[in-house]
This record gives sequence, structure tokens and C-alpha cells, in this order.
Amino acid sequence: MNPTMNDVAAKATRRSFALRLAGGACAVACVPGAAWSATRVEEADETAVALGYKHDTKKVDAKKYPKHAATQRCNNCGLWQGAAADPWAGCSMFGRKHIAAEGWCMAWVQKPG
Repeated sequence: MNPTMNDVAAKATRRSFALRLAGGACAVACVPGAAWSATRVEEADETAVALGYKHDTKKVDAKKYPKHAATQRCNNCGLWQGAAADPWAGCSMFGRKHIAAEGWCMAWVQKPG
């Protein structure tokens, strides 16, 4: 039994759709995490205010946060979710928002190791 022209066209359409779908999925999955534009934490955000977050560790009020040390930065904190060289990355304290590598908040904890 020979396939009809409609059967051949339908298979070609399904095949091209599947190939395009797979190609699109690969393109999305292959984009590096840094290429996605994540929202950055603002110092005025409710969570940032509650944690005393500053984009620059040098601007932390020493009187208000006496346990702060100038060497404490987000990128050397145990909660930092990026590479040490990343200028902005995730933090488990701020959900999906990114924080500055040179920042600080009172949740800072020494990286293990």
C-alpha cells in the first residue's frame, strides 16, 4: 500500500515541527545563566532594608552594624550563588533577585572550606 501525498506531507510537517521544537529548546537551554537578565536587588527593597543590605560593603554603617568587617563582601559569603568573579549573582536571602559582589548584608556568613 502506497502512502498518499497527504500522508507524506503530514509526516514532513510533524518532522519539521519536532526538529524546530528541539532546536528551539536547545537554544534556550544553552544560553548561559549570566545572559538572562535577572532583577537586581535595590537597597530600598523591603528585604534589603531588613537585612541592612548595601551594594558596596564600604558604605555599611559601622555603628549600626558593629560586627561588619570591610573584608566581608557578598562574593565571599557562604550564601553567594555565583562565581567569585561575577559582578552580580543570586543569594538565598533574596530569592530570584541578584545582589552585588561588592555588597554586604547582616546575613553574611563565612564560606565553608
